[in-house]
Amino acid sequence: MTDFKRIRTEPLHPLFAARIHGVDIKGGVDDATFAEIEAAFDEYSVVVFPNQKLDDADLIAFSERFGPLETMLKGFNAKSDSYLAYIGNVDPKTDTIIRTDDPRMQRQYSNELWHTDSSFKPVGAKASLLHGREVPPSGGETSFASMRAAYDALKPGQQAELESLVAEHWFVYSRSLTAKDDFLTEEQKAETPPVPQALIVENPRNGRKAIYTASHAYRILGWDMAKGREFLDALMAHATQEQFVYHHAWRPWDLVMWDNRAVQHRGNAFDYNRHRRVMVRSTVAGDAPTIATDEIARRLARLPAAAAE
Repeated sequence: MTDFKRIRTEPLHPLFAARIHGVDIKGGVDDATFAEIEAAFDEYSVVVFPNQKLDDADLIAFSERFGPLETMLKGFNAKSDSYLAYIGNVDPKTDTIIRTDDPRMQRQYSNELWHTDSSFKPVGAKASLLHGREVPPSGGETSFASMRAAYDALKPGQQAELESLVAEHWFVYSRSLTAKDDFLTEEQKAETPPVPQALIVENPRNGRKAIYTASHAYRILGWDMAKGREFLDALMAHATQEQFVYHHAWRPWDLVMWDNRAVQHRGNAFDYNRHRRVMVRSTVAGDAPTIATDEIARRLARLPAAAAE
């Protein structure tokens, strides 16, 4: 473990995740402290900053220190600022709880699937930062599954097989698992065509490898659809075993940051009709695609003919 001088880390799980003490984001984070935060992020994959009373501008400013921010998909933003996603069950205009049959709640329900933010984009997200402005008294936890630990638990032959494969991720597919057919507009569907992703990714700063799959993963390129779905479902069952999972119980004003290259996450249900939940998320863009076009061609060329059967 890294010996930090300016921050104190409190491990939250035997394999990953830590709470970071000694940081006041609104008050300003100097470069030396920020360097330790980045190192803790690389080491733990999920880091929690308690009691951070930030506004939208504060959240954006801190997030941008990790890299350029993604803009939200059209139609999925409750306010005008395209760098932030407003997640929860409270109408920002009326400040009242949204009915559970309101189409806007579909985002909440979809977030209950295991997923990796933006893996359905050509360049997936590097990091997400979720700020808990209002949290329910029970339920509403966010669960994280360590894809590094899941990778490390595989046998060498299984790791090698995953490194030879390419999955296709598709936002329309993942939303079809929970949403009605007309939930996405034609414009939103056109904005998110299927994209190829490597099944194993590596953190360039420390070389740690992780499985890269979740509910957006639609099929294995070059494989029969049914065989690919069976393979991906089995991989998900392995990767989300309880020993690889940390459940974060939110406290008001927690800021939780996670590495989308190293963990999956999902929101847990709560009493949507009685309790308020107001969360704001920024997303740090990734640096490059997980796999180059020519490498995709090489991997497909090496597949045995039986794979397509």
